[in-house]
Amino acid sequence: MASTDNVYFILTKKHEWISFAKAGSIVYMPENKFISEMKKSPPPLKLRMRLMKHYSGMEYDLEANDMEQLCVEEAELLQAVPDDAERLRCFRERHDLQTAMQFVIGTEVTVEEAGKKLRGIIQYIGPITNGSISCPIPGSFIGIELQGPDRGKGQCDGTYRNVRYFTCDKNCGVFTPFNRVSSLLPSVQEPSLQSERLELGDRVTYFIDDKCRHGMVLDLLEIGGRCFVQISTDKDESGKTGGEVRVPLEAVVKGELTAEGESMDVDTPPEADTDYLYMGLSLNSMVEVTLGEGNTYGIIRWIGKLPDRSETMVGLELDDNKGVSDGTFKGQRYFNCPMKRALFVKLSSCRPDSRFQSTSTNHNEKMQPEDTDQTDHSTAELQTVPPMSTEQVEQLLTGRMKGIQGHCNSCYMDAALFSLFSCSSVLDSMLFKSTTPQDAPIQRTLLNDIVNPLRSNGFVEGKHIMKLRQQLQKHGYSQSFTTDEKDPEEFLSVIMHHILALDPLLKLSAAGKVQESYCYQIFLDQNHRLVLPTVQQLLEHSFHSAGLKLAEVPSCLILQMPRFGKKFKMFDKIIPSLELDVTDLLSEGPQQCMVCGTLAQVECIDCFKDPLFSPSGFKVFCKKCSKQVHSHPQRLSHKPESLEIPKGYVGRKNPHTMIRDKMELFAVLCIETSHYVSFVKYGPNTEDWIFFDSMADRQGETDGFNIPEVHPCPEVGEYLKMSPSELAHQAPRDMKGVAKRLFCDAYMYLYQSTTMCLYR
Repeated sequence: MASTDNVYFILTKKHEWISFAKAGSIVYMPENKFISEMKKSPPPLKLRMRLMKHYSGMEYDLEANDMEQLCVEEAELLQAVPDDAERLRCFRERHDLQTAMQFVIGTEVTVEEAGKKLRGIIQYIGPITNGSISCPIPGSFIGIELQGPDRGKGQCDGTYRNVRYFTCDKNCGVFTPFNRVSSLLPSVQEPSLQSERLELGDRVTYFIDDKCRHGMVLDLLEIGGRCFVQISTDKDESGKTGGEVRVPLEAVVKGELTAEGESMDVDTPPEADTDYLYMGLSLNSMVEVTLGEGNTYGIIRWIGKLPDRSETMVGLELDDNKGVSDGTFKGQRYFNCPMKRALFVKLSSCRPDSRFQSTSTNHNEKMQPEDTDQTDHSTAELQTVPPMSTEQVEQLLTGRMKGIQGHCNSCYMDAALFSLFSCSSVLDSMLFKSTTPQDAPIQRTLLNDIVNPLRSNGFVEGKHIMKLRQQLQKHGYSQSFTTDEKDPEEFLSVIMHHILALDPLLKLSAAGKVQESYCYQIFLDQNHRLVLPTVQQLLEHSFHSAGLKLAEVPSCLILQMPRFGKKFKMFDKIIPSLELDVTDLLSEGPQQCMVCGTLAQVECIDCFKDPLFSPSGFKVFCKKCSKQVHSHPQRLSHKPESLEIPKGYVGRKNPHTMIRDKMELFAVLCIETSHYVSFVKYGPNTEDWIFFDSMADRQGETDGFNIPEVHPCPEVGEYLKMSPSELAHQAPRDMKGVAKRLFCDAYMYLYQSTTMCLYR
């Protein structure tokens, strides 16, 4: 198995009873299994892992909270470090690991050998042993050719175990893990100015035009053979705060010095306390700061005092890689985020994110502080806004800056909420049901800030979605709700089950037992013959292969299409079923013989895939037709089973007036290249479809904002009228408008029962 077929983690805590599962050990599992586990709701607390270099090949259930995920390159470099404790230290401190990931052939470095630092040039980066089943990543080593006076102090000539990786003179080569290698970039400094290596995030003093200034290290650069330091300035030469400057390394001193070169007195009276001016900002507030050429945006993850700083500081998790660490400052961890996303600045340098201010003419109007869990809502009036009618959709909901405004990987939530609430009321009960006091703010945000504005104005600002994400994150369901992309089913499960305690939408009967769920993932057996399936066929085949029935007709049915993860589709096209007939999927209730139409008494599982019969529908018969059907030599081995017939129907032979239970399609979520969009059926006609994208366009760059868009897509109706054979000949690239996305990229189908929703 290739290294890229696995997902790798490093243990951050020693396992209690597995002695060789030490903190710092690298573990792994197949990527497809990991994706499958992560799609479960809620995500599992334990993952079944294999330990690197543990030759038994056994799998162990390890706590998910006791490990952190690695990219393949990180795992390769760390695997070369022989000691578990040292490996964990390298991972936590990150600087050397991140530096090593930037190494290229020809980089000038020093390598530690026998307590001495030897100068050399990198000539090779990669494995020097072969991988195996128990160790798919053998470790990435650094091959160095020693230079100058250090030549001859090495161990080889570029070979290891008779395999040549580079060429150099005898005893001039060294193979070593990355943690013993240092780039010369931070070491070619004048001793009078700097005796310690600079680290990202260090406070420094720099000199421009003989003037002494202070700032923080953002990056270390080598340009044209010279070393430079990128510094976030306290004040630039014009007196402006919050800028950036690039200074030659020889003009930078670690620490804060006065103009005379002496250390600043840490007892210097602090600046006037103006924190009260910024009390509208708190943990998880979305803010912007000015750095260098423009604004940078992020979320406050930490507020407090830093060593040697008298002002109140904040730790920001930035939207992009403009930071200096992964949440550490001078070796001390304050919060966790991806590398190069953390930045520590003064609280007074932060402003509310202007991208989420009111879209009215007053763009400088400040955002209101977010609703807190302590807010008293007991006296607030619940306002009910019904879903949009066909006419309202055409008048209020279509156009640019319509729908829900997306921001920072929110498309999964935007598409789900738009699909559920814009034109349907099937799940409105979750907006009004009684809930606990700690969960009430989330329910009210959903109702007052999202659903009602969407239905009354046709637009929801991105700040309201972020407010909901912040509230979910505060409740502890995920530490990445405000930043990371997630799946719609994960979000819906948290809202319906964990927050609002909504009764499960789906009750499934299997072997006499009833199982409950909120969504249904369609799985197919390997022997299915479907090529261009309808949603009806997919659901029936999935129920057939799993031996499932519906215990009752659901008011809302959320179906996830069969896929291999988010990236790989099982079918090139899926035909939407505008109506889903669930009559034959019910575990109880009268059914009609598929041959003569009288009351069905038996069902044959073996006939389900018989090509003689229709491609959809379970195969149920009256006793007379069953006897005739199974008299055929090819069906003599079939074993029909008796159906449970309601008492009121016993003795009735002609249930032609029986009403079939059908559900209607009202929305479809689609995904392409990890971006979710949605289609909503808003009217009775076949062409009454709208397409919604929360990030259809963007105004500006890093300091801009996303433009959501809703537009009609009547072309969908044209393709729904086609026969399966006609659809099969439609090349996706030639399909009109956005129809291709509905037929080819469907991720989740939403159906409602107009009858059952009256009782739920």
